[in-house]
Amino acid sequence: MKILVLIKQVPDDVVKVSLSDEKTPDIKNIEKIVNAMDTYAMEMAVREMEANGGEVVVASIGDKDEIRPSLVQEIAVGANRAYIGNLDVSGADEAALSAELLSFIRKIEEQEGSAFDLILTGKESTDEISSQVGALLAEKLSVPFVSSAIGFTKTDAALIVKKETEEGYDVLETTLPAVLSVTKPEYDPRYPSLKNKMKARKAEIPVIELEKAENKVTLTGYDEPAKREAGVKIKEKEAQDAVQKAMAILKEARLV
Repeated sequence: MKILVLIKQVPDDVVKVSLSDEKTPDIKNIEKIVNAMDTYAMEMAVREMEANGGEVVVASIGDKDEIRPSLVQEIAVGANRAYIGNLDVSGADEAALSAELLSFIRKIEEQEGSAFDLILTGKESTDEISSQVGALLAEKLSVPFVSSAIGFTKTDAALIVKKETEEGYDVLETTLPAVLSVTKPEYDPRYPSLKNKMKARKAEIPVIELEKAENKVTLTGYDEPAKREAGVKIKEKEAQDAVQKAMAILKEARLV
């Protein structure tokens, strides 16, 4: 099975982001990393290849120089090849991004000489958290889509997918080709060996020039979340007095 994993480069989400004087997210000094959900998709694809053969191709859209380190990292994890879609996608809405991805995939398949059996994306990105791109891409490709996948198995006639739900998981069957958006499975992404890292640095990664698609939604501004007010400290030493004080505060606020 030939699998394409689409990854996105995002600001490191352990760093707090604030708004600049221009009221836009100030991320210019924050390190960019591979989106966490995309690393699960990559691990899932590599495990499938190791167990049953096939190929894994990884691809991403962004500035060709900025995006290369992330793709090199995923080659070290186990991808056979990688592609860069050279395009500034900052400010792109989900409709535009899915259209750009469609064009990108078609151009990759043209260079590869064959179509992909399965396309994996992360369920969501830590910078946008929209969970829409995978579904929109599947619609444009006219193929089935399953969200929140935590595993899959290929049979002779279909793909069996485990889909996470609030109660546990559902088992679904779909035809191929298909698009899956991946959420955290029962395992973590691997750390590539030093040998694989050194080898991946020498990889040739083709750059495909892309054209910007039109947005359907316009972002008009950002607002920081409201700051939480300081809580009330209950200083009574005796438990009974502390409970009475807490109840008095709740009654005053009309919460009980």
